[in-house]
Amino acid sequence: MFAVLKTGGKQYKVQAGDMLRVERIAASAGETVQFNEVLMLGGDNPQVGAPMIADAGVQAEVVDQIKGEKVIHFVKRRRKHSSKRTKGHRQKLTLVKITEILATGADKSGIAAAIGTGSVSAAAVAAITGKAVAAPVKKTKAAKAKAEAPAKAEKPAKAKKAAKSEGDDLSQISGVGPVIVGKLNDAGITTFAQIAGWSDAEVEEIEEKLSFKGRVGREDWIAQAKVLAKG
Repeated sequence: MFAVLKTGGKQYKVQAGDMLRVERIAASAGETVQFNEVLMLGGDNPQVGAPMIADAGVQAEVVDQIKGEKVIHFVKRRRKHSSKRTKGHRQKLTLVKITEILATGADKSGIAAAIGTGSVSAAAVAAITGKAVAAPVKKTKAAKAKAEAPAKAEKPAKAKKAAKSEGDDLSQISGVGPVIVGKLNDAGITTFAQIAGWSDAEVEEIEEKLSFKGRVGREDWIAQAKVLAKG
C-alpha cells in the first residue's frame, strides 16, 4: 500500500519503511508525527481525494533535522550596471521514516500533526489539524492611534457642532465668506449680536486675527449685524 501526501507545498509518494526528506517541520528527533493531507491511497482499494481523503493519514518518525545541499545563486548584470552578486542557500529539512499509512481513523490516532516551521495561516493549520486556531492580530502604531483618536476627539467635535447650530449665519453679512466665518467661529464669534456690540479695541483685535486691517469698518460689519440681529 502506498500514499501520496502533501507537505511543505510538495507532494510525495510513500510507503511504510521509506526515508523521506521534507520541508522542516516543528518536531524533535524521535517524535512521531502524522501527515493529514493525503491526496491518494494505492493498493487493493485505491482512493483518490477531492482534493484530500477524509480521515486518512500517514505516520512517520522524525529521524533528524538536517539541511539540504548548498545552492549557489549568481547574478551578473552586463553593460550599464557591470555588477555581480553571489549568494548561497541551504534549505532546512526534516528527515523522517514512514511508519504507517492509515486509510481511516487518522482523526482519532492521537498523534500530533506535522506542521511546518514557516509562516502558516490559521486556515492552513485548521485544515491540517482539524482544529480552528485564532490568527494573531498585530496592531500597528497607526491603527492604535486611529482606535484611540475618536474617543478623545468626539467631545470637542460635538461641542463645536453644537456651537455652530446655536449661532447665526454670519455669511449674511456682506464681505464675510465661509473662510472668515470659520475664523470668527474659532474666535468664539457666532451671533450677529456679538458683532453688533464690538468696541474699537475688539474690532482691532478681530482684524488682526483675520489679517484684514480696516475691513470691518470699510464694509460696515457692525451696522449690518445690528440690522440682522433685529431680524
